[in-house]
Amino acid sequence: MSDNKKLTHSTNSTTVADLLERLLDKGIVISGDIRIRLVEVELLTLEIRLLICSVDKALEMGLDWWTGNPAFDSKARTAILPNVELEDRLQRLEAQLTSLQPAIEKTQT
Repeated sequence: MSDNKKLTHSTNSTTVADLLERLLDKGIVISGDIRIRLVEVELLTLEIRLLICSVDKALEMGLDWWTGNPAFDSKARTAILPNVELEDRLQRLEAQLTSLQPAIEKTQT
């Protein structure tokens, strides 16, 4: 037997940064369900889905729930304007209620 054989070791190691980059690039889904039953009656069901990925990957998958959401989008926060049609309708209904108030009071007495 020859002692000239060289032992090779794999020196490729993954750093936390590499792992995180790969994870965010590909994405990962964690899901689970919790059900609480009592005598064959389901009292509570929780369906939990967790998606971990980069913003670019989320957009690629069609997920953009933060766009237009005032809690996450400063442009959406400034774009919240009162709904003019709804305000008009509310004012008309309040005016009708005010005009009907004496008739309602008369029927109650």
